[in-house]
Amino acid sequence: MAWSPPETRTAFRTVGALALLTAALPLNLAVTAAALLRSAVSTPPPRRPAERPRTVMISGGKMTKALHLARAFHADGHRVILLEQAKYRFTGHRFSRAVDVFRTIPAPGSPHYAQALLDIVVQEGVDVYVPVCSPASSLYDALAEPLLTPYCEVLHSDAELIRQLDDKHAFMELAASLGLSVPDSYRITSPRQVTDFDFADHQRPYVLKSIAYDPVHRLDLTPLPRPTQPETSAFAASRPISPENPWIMQEFIRGQEYCTHSTVRDGQVMVFCCCASSAFQVNYAMVEQPAIEHWVRTFVSSLKLTGQVSFDFMISENGEVFPIECNPRTHSAITMFYDHPGLARAYLDTDAPVVDRPRPGSRPTYWMYHEIWRLISRPATARTRLATILNGKEAIFDRDDPLPFLLVHHLQIPALLLGNLVRNKPWIRIDFNIGKLVEPAGD
Repeated sequence: MAWSPPETRTAFRTVGALALLTAALPLNLAVTAAALLRSAVSTPPPRRPAERPRTVMISGGKMTKALHLARAFHADGHRVILLEQAKYRFTGHRFSRAVDVFRTIPAPGSPHYAQALLDIVVQEGVDVYVPVCSPASSLYDALAEPLLTPYCEVLHSDAELIRQLDDKHAFMELAASLGLSVPDSYRITSPRQVTDFDFADHQRPYVLKSIAYDPVHRLDLTPLPRPTQPETSAFAASRPISPENPWIMQEFIRGQEYCTHSTVRDGQVMVFCCCASSAFQVNYAMVEQPAIEHWVRTFVSSLKLTGQVSFDFMISENGEVFPIECNPRTHSAITMFYDHPGLARAYLDTDAPVVDRPRPGSRPTYWMYHEIWRLISRPATARTRLATILNGKEAIFDRDDPLPFLLVHHLQIPALLLGNLVRNKPWIRIDFNIGKLVEPAGD
């Protein structure tokens, strides 16, 4: 059967991506071989002896943030169980020296998901479960928590709170009820609501965002209204808005975007960081924003929240702080703590010192293959890309643990690309940070 033009373009694009990765393989092999040789002839870095060694189970094994937590727990003398669903079983992180056991689990929406987690907890003697959630799994980890807590601690919020935090509109209502600043927002269940909205009565424009995770439309921040009412109506009608799939229409705040990560126990922030951000952010450098930090601490302490929670903020042109959304899961900015000796304790022990900044000498983190692609596709940014590489820390590579860097790029991603090629399945972009292909209707 002949392929249609879009199918042909998808196939050529996939083959092209595989060719570029293959071209990079010899250099990556050389770097990895040199690091392995160095490890073979030198003394490995000592592990800090834990006062109470524990078995820590981490999900989201395909993602760099899971690798960083695994390395932190391993360095503190803990045993690490890494989990990922079968689709990502070739994750390069399973070959990290920090991972003692790798196990595959069903997809989060599977009726067997919670039982699979429990089986591993019991079989491996897990003491603490740290979910590193995808957008699709944070609720299912919360639903599994009551099943797991008789056997291990679960560092996650309950299902009711997760639903509120994951729902962009419900989160805004919750934050406003605590007396915190929020942008003007409306739950939209029909394009007609956008058509009938009186934009002239509001000073700022608005944007439409899916409440459910939508990998296709999530980066589209088209301001509303459009130049004419028919254009506004046509734009709203082009979005899959329905009572079953509600969207949020939110005041568009002009200014600088920021993202934060917080690890919280009973409302106390144990780990905190803040970075300048953008719609697709793969570079992380700590910045001081006291007003944002105050907003976060007020929110989590008011709710006595436990778990990992990430926020996106805008600071308006006149200095006001506005949350854009909340994601009740680990943020990739956790990679900035790559050399912090207190990170594992801050996750595991209520009496641990708070880790509210990366170490003073820590470098910003980046992903080498993202930087190389930016350099190739936008040569005018070459000076910026080279400065990022020279002054930063590659987020996956560790000279004492080099196999993940080789195998994420030359096993994990190629396996996904080959799978899409065989099925002629489209994809939007490669995300080396999250370790996946961003796909329409994906996870």
